[in-house]
Parts: sequence; C-alpha cells; structure tokens
Amino acid sequence: MPSNARAGSLKDPEVAELFFKDDPEKLFVDLREIGHGSFGAVYFARDIRNNEVVAIKKMSYSGKQSNEKWQDIIKEVKFLQKLRHPNTIEYKGCYLREHTAWLVMEYCLGSASDLLEVHKKPLQEVEIAAITHGALQGLAYLHSHNMIHRDVKAGNILLTEPGQVKLGDFGSASIIAPANSFVGTPYWMAPEVILAMDEGQYDGKVDVWSLGITCIELAERKPPLFNMNAMSALYHIAQNDSPLLQSSHWSEYFRNFVDSCLQKIPQDRPTSDVLLKHRFLLRERPQTVIMDLIQRTKDAVRELDNLQYRKMKKILFQEAQNGPNAEAPEEEEEVEQFLHRTGTINSMESSHSVPSMSISASSQSSSVNSLADASDDDDGAEIAMMQEGEHTVTSNSSVIHRLPGHDNLYDDPYQPEMEPQSSSSAARRRAYCRNRDHFATIRTASLVTRQIQEHEQDSALRDQMSGYKRMRRQHQKQLLALENKLRAELDEHQLRLDKELEAHRNNFSAEAEKLAKKHQAIFEKEAKAALAEEKKFQQHILGQQKKELGNLLESQKRQYKLRKEQLKEELQENQSTPKREKQEWLLRQKENMQHYQAEEEANLLRRQRQYFELQCRQYKRKMLLARHNLDQDLLREELNKKQTQKDLECAMLLRQHESTQELEFRHLHTVQRTRTELTRLQHQTELSNQLEYNKRREQELRQKHAMEVRQQPKSLKHLLHSEEIHTCLHFKPFLPSEKLCVPIPAKIH
Repeated sequence: MPSNARAGSLKDPEVAELFFKDDPEKLFVDLREIGHGSFGAVYFARDIRNNEVVAIKKMSYSGKQSNEKWQDIIKEVKFLQKLRHPNTIEYKGCYLREHTAWLVMEYCLGSASDLLEVHKKPLQEVEIAAITHGALQGLAYLHSHNMIHRDVKAGNILLTEPGQVKLGDFGSASIIAPANSFVGTPYWMAPEVILAMDEGQYDGKVDVWSLGITCIELAERKPPLFNMNAMSALYHIAQNDSPLLQSSHWSEYFRNFVDSCLQKIPQDRPTSDVLLKHRFLLRERPQTVIMDLIQRTKDAVRELDNLQYRKMKKILFQEAQNGPNAEAPEEEEEVEQFLHRTGTINSMESSHSVPSMSISASSQSSSVNSLADASDDDDGAEIAMMQEGEHTVTSNSSVIHRLPGHDNLYDDPYQPEMEPQSSSSAARRRAYCRNRDHFATIRTASLVTRQIQEHEQDSALRDQMSGYKRMRRQHQKQLLALENKLRAELDEHQLRLDKELEAHRNNFSAEAEKLAKKHQAIFEKEAKAALAEEKKFQQHILGQQKKELGNLLESQKRQYKLRKEQLKEELQENQSTPKREKQEWLLRQKENMQHYQAEEEANLLRRQRQYFELQCRQYKRKMLLARHNLDQDLLREELNKKQTQKDLECAMLLRQHESTQELEFRHLHTVQRTRTELTRLQHQTELSNQLEYNKRREQELRQKHAMEVRQQPKSLKHLLHSEEIHTCLHFKPFLPSEKLCVPIPAKIH
C-alpha cells in the first residue's frame, strides 16, 4: 500500500482483504478493558457466534500520525496472518469501526510478568526453563521464516489455561530479515538494535538477546538497568559489558544459557535453533510445572482480590461513619500478613510500566487480565454511600457502571462469601452475572488499575519515547534516501563513463577495421602484381627456351642436310657397293642421325625444364620474402596502432577511476557529515530528554516530600522545628551574619 494513502482507506484490494466487513459491536459482547498501553487498550470479549472467549486489541488510527498508525496496523495484521505455530498467539481476524481497528486474538490467562507482579518474588529455575523453552520454540519458528519479533520480554510471553507458552504483541515485529529499524523496549534491546543506524543491519539474534534479558527479569523480577532512565539504559547497553545473573544460587546450566544469549558480538551469539539444544532447556522437569504455577497464581490472585474487596468495603463503611479522612491501618496489616502467609515478598515496589519503543508499546498487548465486577453487600452504610445517581466502581482495569437498584459491588470470578439473599430474583440475577462474567486470569484487580493510572501519569515519558523513536526512524529514512540518491548519482556517473569508454572502444575498433581493410587491399594489390610479374618472368624464360629450341632444330636441319650430302658423296665415290646396300646403309645413317638429334633435343628440353623450375623457385622465394617483409611491416603498423589505442584506453580508465574515486569520497563525506549531524541531533534530543526526566523526577520527589511532611503528626513536626531552631542557634556564631542558617533535620530514634 502506498505510504501516502489516507488512513483507513480500503481502495487497495490487498488492504481490503485484511479486514472483515462485519460490525464488531454486533459480534462481540461483554467487552471489558483488561490491558492498556500506548497503542490503545485490550478487552475481554465473547463471540456471540460460538460463545468463544477472545481478546480484542483496539488500535485507533485517528489523530496525529494517522497514516503511520494505519501502516503499523496493516503490518501487524499481515504479520499475524502468517503465523501458524502452537507457541505464537492465534489470530482470529480484524475489524474496522469508527477509525479503530479491532484485532481479535485468542484469550490467554496472562503474561509471565503478571506472575512476578502477583507473587512479588522471582520464579523458580524449573519454571523459568519451561517458560523460556516455549518462548524459544516460538522464536525459532519466526526466525526460520526470516521474521523478527523485536520486543521479547516477560510481558509479551503469554500463558494459556492448558499451560502453553505463547509469544504475543507483534506490533514491533519485522516480516523480513535482516532489518535496521530502531524498535523495541529499551531495557530489553540488543546492542545492535541501538546501533543499527550506525553499524548496519541485524537479524533474529536480537530476539535471543532479549530472551536472555527476559531470563534475568524472571530470575530477579526486573531487567538489568531498570532503576535507570530509559535513555541512560540505552547508552549502558551499547557501551558496557553484557549483564549477568546476580545471585549465586542459580545452576551453572542456567548461567551458561544466559551468558550464551547475552553475547555482545552478534556473530558469537547462538541462534534460536542452537539454543533449543541447550542443556538448561533439555533437563527433565515435571510436565505440569506451568499448570501448577498458574493454579498457584490463581489462588493468590483470588485471595488478593478478596483482601482488596474487604479493604474497599471497610473504607466505604468508615467514610460513611467517620468521613473520608479516617485512617485504616488494619487493612495494610491484613495484606502484609497475607503476603507473608502465602510466601510472597513485598519488600519491593511493583514494577512501573515501561513505554515500549514499538508501535504496540504496552507489555500487556494480547495478554489477558483479571476482571472482578462486583460483590453483593447489604450493608446499609454502603448502599447509602452509593445511592446518589449512577455509581461508578473501578475494578480490575474496567470501569463498570451500576444503576442505583444494583447493589452488587463485586461479582465473580473472585466472589467473597456473602450473606444469602432471601429474594429468588436477586439470586437468579447473581447466577446470571456469575456465569456471564466468569473467566480465568492470573492478574489482580489492582494490577490493571495501576497500569491505567501509570499509563495516564507517564504520558509525558511515553510521548518523549515516541518522539525519540520517530526521530530515529526519520533519521534512518533520511540516511536511506541520501544513500539511494548518492547511489543513483554514482550509477549515473558510472553509466556515463561506461558509455564514454564504449564509444572510445568503438572508435578504436573502427580504426582497426579500417587499417585491416587497408592492409588487405595492399595484400591483394601486391599479390596481383606478384602474379603478373611471375607470369611475365615465366613467359620471358619460356620465350628464351623456345628460341633456343628453334635454333637447335635449325642447326640440326642444317647438319642433317649437310650430312646427307656428305653421305651421298661417299656413296657416289664408292661405285662397287651394290645399290641396295647403299640404300640400306644410307637408311641406317639417317636413323642414327635422327636418333642423335632426338636425344639432343630431349636433353635440351630437360635442361630447359630444370632451368625453368629453378628460376621459378628462386623467383617465388624472392616474392615470398618480399611478401613476408610487407606482412611484417603491416603487422608492426597494426601492433603499434593497437598499443597506442591501449595506452589511450588505460589513460581513460585511470581518469575514470580517479573521477569515480573522487565522487565516492565526496559521497562518503556527505554521508558521514549527514550521519554526524543526525547523531549530534540525536544526542541533543537524548540530553534534553534526560534533563526533562531529571526535572520531572525532581518535581515528583519534591511533591512526595511535601506530602510526607504534611502527613507527619503534629508532635513530630514540632520536634523537627525545635531541632531546626536549636541547630541554627548552635551554629550561628560560625556562620556569616549576612547568610541564613540551613536547617538540618535531626535523626529521630
């Protein structure tokens, strides 16, 4: 979907397919708020089609950054649609109503952080191993599909009634890996996520780091650096060594597992698949360890809510009798006695909500919570206190409105024992409410109420974190846009140089082809001239030989004629020889003469042929030498031309390399200058955020101190005032007369 599309627009078919067209208010009933965060709220609900209990995460995409919120909703829905694993939350659909997305998921009992909140003490090692094993299986599934959760913590590890462990809150997740966005919750962030803008991308191993921090959280109730401001914690995580388990009673397997998860260098950190084979997770443990933990937590929650109910009942009664300023220390003693009786430790304050750097910032996203509606009470004082108009009672993060006729203050799931009602209609109404409202949970009523209050009180810190995250995201987009622009400029420059080099090489090729044609023409011309010269030479030799043969034949004719006359004269001189013998002798002489002349002619022809062949070979050798010399000259000319072209090409490549290098240096300088400027702006923002945090904390401490002073008894105030006067009088001679004395409170025993 284009980033500039209007929020809530379903014109894109791919986006429209993500949402159901039904009206969610007609499908889901009994909505009660069970969780709260910067994204919105999570509700318990019941599907009227199959009477199934579900959790609904409502996310508004109106107001500021509406397009960004809409894009985040689409991303989370697409991510949830891809999940098919027993250790990830089950997605059931998404609906749109009045600029709010209703994200429907399976209902779980609560999160691992709820266990810490209820028991006020760390979990046992076998319980940590069981929870970690389930979460790691879900992470291994995500990483095998190149997905990253990026917000792993105890608040996002959910538990179901059968004891299953599921990963929830995928608002910060990345569908592709590697990634480089600055998202997550500060105390659980891996160093490479904090330094992503400076040092590049990261992969699924950031979830392994967060899982190691979560193990420390389950073992010590708080993640490391939790007593520190979030901005300061980010610096400590990036710069300091990895945290360790503080207590020495944990096993060596557990320590080794945490150390493996918290390797500072990502390359040294094992993957989720490798960690599944760790001895800490493979040790034998009871199959029902999580179910036993859930049942024990349910019992503790029920007792705590009963105590809360009795405390509220007593406060209402005392306000009716003595006014709103009556003190009731017995309730505190009662709660403290219960905590000691159940083995929990209440020496630490409950953990504050941590605004996440992700879009779904609350750790309670997709987690389920307790909800106690009301309980019957027939006290006339309470009814008198609640009979003015419509009554509003805050219980377990839900605000329930009761009409004056409804005297039920607290109902199931944690129904304190009440006096039986005589009216059958009232009993039927209570039974209906009990069946309707009953659902399992491991969260106390005060937990969700405190979460909503802290969410409202920490709005400044949450806005500060959101602005910081948005700034980091804008910086990353700015850097990415700059890098893309510079990369396009470099590609254009390289393309221009390549075209120039290609044109230069084409010119070289054309010149080489022209030179080759010239040489070919010279070769052909020389070959034709040589052939004509050879023919002329051969004709000259053949002419001479023909003339020589003609002379020989004429000479033989003359000799034959002369010899014939001589023979006739000899025959005439010899008259005694018979005529016939004379004729035979003359015939033999003619034959001998002809045979001699034929031999002489054959010898001449043989000598002429040998001479002709010799002269032809000599001439061809001469011509071949001449052609070879010509070939050498032409080849030398061609090589010189190519060498000149190569020198010119090398010089051009050197110029292009220098220009490219200069452009790259200029780009690197631009990127480095921009990165430095963004880092400076980021540091200034972090410093201003830290100063605002310190100022806000100072104001809170001053208000707390002023309230404590106002709540001190009059006798203690009078004693402190007397001590201050005594101290001022005692040190007055030693102080300058123009300065006021500084009151020093005395130590009260």
